[in-house]
Amino acid sequence: MSQAIRLLHTRYRVNNLQPTVDFYKTVLGLEEVSRHASPRGAQLVFLKAPQSEELIEICQFPASGPVQVQADLTHLAFEVESLEAFGQHLARLGLSYSDGPHCSAAGNRIAFIDAPEGYEIELIEPPRPRR
Repeated sequence: MSQAIRLLHTRYRVNNLQPTVDFYKTVLGLEEVSRHASPRGAQLVFLKAPQSEELIEICQFPASGPVQVQADLTHLAFEVESLEAFGQHLARLGLSYSDGPHCSAAGNRIAFIDAPEGYEIELIEPPRPRR
């Protein structure tokens, strides 16, 4: 049977590559896995979270025109151990949550930050086990 068997990566195209890559590395702690130019001239950087296999591809391709991210178009979601600790990390970097923290219907705590160029990042703190 022909079917997709695994998610490999998600691409986000940006106007200015390096500030976005720096944000993902510094703010979220992602690791740069590779960097290269595509055959058609796009600049590509692949990043991953420490406990994930899936990659995020950040792409700069000026030949296709400027990127204009619509509000609420898409977001990436990352698990964090503590939104309180992550909020303190953001404050040390001169940043803050754009929304939240809030409790979700599923019992998670969620908050959002804005990445460069308007992409939204959701941070999810799973519920702690009851004792």
